[in-house]
Amino acid sequence: MIMDGGNAHAGEIALPGRRRRLLDRRSFLVGSAAGLSALGLAGCATSDGLILAEAARVYGPMPDEKFPIPAVDISKVDPKFYRRTVRYETKEPPGTIVVDPGNFYVYRIEGDGAATRYGANVGRDGFLWSGDAYVGRKSEWATWTPPKEMIRRQPEAAKYARGMPGGLDNPLGARTLHLYQNGAYTLYTIYASSEPETIGSGITSGCVGLLSQDMIHLYARTPVKTKVVVLPT
Repeated sequence: MIMDGGNAHAGEIALPGRRRRLLDRRSFLVGSAAGLSALGLAGCATSDGLILAEAARVYGPMPDEKFPIPAVDISKVDPKFYRRTVRYETKEPPGTIVVDPGNFYVYRIEGDGAATRYGANVGRDGFLWSGDAYVGRKSEWATWTPPKEMIRRQPEAAKYARGMPGGLDNPLGARTLHLYQNGAYTLYTIYASSEPETIGSGITSGCVGLLSQDMIHLYARTPVKTKVVVLPT
């Protein structure tokens, strides 16, 4: 993924299903307190029915967005990947984002031994990375532009050479956190995925995707310069 000015250039992020016939999706794959009340602390919900009912609320439609976001089909998501607040011991300060690609989770540290945990999709084999970074820039409904390398591999992507406007079909989705190291863009992002079946799998070229509702939740609590720790697998 490459950024240029206000436009986001995503190399290989999962496209929504409506674009699958146009472009092979695989080739594009380059909380807080609410979690306590919604889904319980570290799995304290009393029944599967309660978990599903609360998940349906948390992942319901978002009609007030610039591009209204439909409800997540939660039947396509393993319940262990639903947003919740969990116990998480760390020396990192509150607000830090910790990516655990080996377990397909993203954590936002809340302090006092707690974190908001989100299910994620992560890099596929050969594209995993680890280390410290920070949020250098944030984007809402960013423009996506395929890199030249992708256009050479898939000439049909050339129609987006000048950028795909933000929207439900845009690979970057509703919100994007762009990760930097030492003042330079790493080409990696945490982005909003509209494909629930990808959560809990390795499908990207190093980027990390959360369900749109989860990404909006995390984005609102994440200022620029927030530290991001990507754990080794």
